Amino acid sequence: MCETCGCGEGATTTVTDLGVPRAHEDTREHEHDHARQHHHDHDTHDSGAQTVTLEERVLAKNDLLADRNRERLAALGAVAVNVMGSPGAGKTALLERTVRELGPRTPLAVVEGDQETLLDAKRIAAAGGRVVQVNTGAGCHLDAAMLAEALDRLAPSRGALVLVENVGNLVCPALFDLGARTAAVLSSVTEGADKPLKYPHMFRAADAVVLTKIDILPYVDFDADQFIANARKVHPGIEVLRLSSVTGEGLDQWFAWLDRARLAAA
Repeated sequence: MCETCGCGEGATTTVTDLGVPRAHEDTREHEHDHARQHHHDHDTHDSGAQTVTLEERVLAKNDLLADRNRERLAALGAVAVNVMGSPGAGKTALLERTVRELGPRTPLAVVEGDQETLLDAKRIAAAGGRVVQVNTGAGCHLDAAMLAEALDRLAPSRGALVLVENVGNLVCPALFDLGARTAAVLSSVTEGADKPLKYPHMFRAADAVVLTKIDILPYVDFDADQFIANARKVHPGIEVLRLSSVTGEGLDQWFAWLDRARLAAA
């Protein structure tokens, strides 16, 4: 958590709606910065216990906001999906393809999370999607307050599917509830079959594992069966989807999984 990874040191959050030609700088500091400053301002002999208490307090506040996000979306019959994975796993490419192919028949909105730039949001907008970019600065994940502000900008319609691309990271995004109904972790065939064993919490926190870039599987040293076995070793029975955002292979399974999540919410 923040005291361990240093997330958000001296950072503010910027939320940009591409439909509005100005960035909004969040006046609140990152929750982790507040907790860290509070920690430094109170000298105690048991700093370890103090740190744990503050982390629990930060997570408790985040969880309260996450519950509000869930209630807000549930009132609309809408659902948010937390899309997680390391940088280069293919998150944005998959969302582009999803917007193009699923968008015409399903109300969609996208939240793009990154430390800096509007690059990913511009890609989603070019694909025809309604999108808000959240830049976390030095922060390594989105949190529930960031999603709440993004939802204010997006104003999702009734029955909408809100796809949230979290900051590329296989650790911190799994720790912070956003208010999403379900979560998917993406892992590409270039990353190694051992990733579920190295980052078990991420794979335990997900409801589905999406193995991406299978179109290049013949050209890389990757054991897909071993990867799936490792994923199910840390999360027994988890659904595993294989797909390529380039060729379209396996996308029907991804769309079906999203449809089930949306219909369950409705």
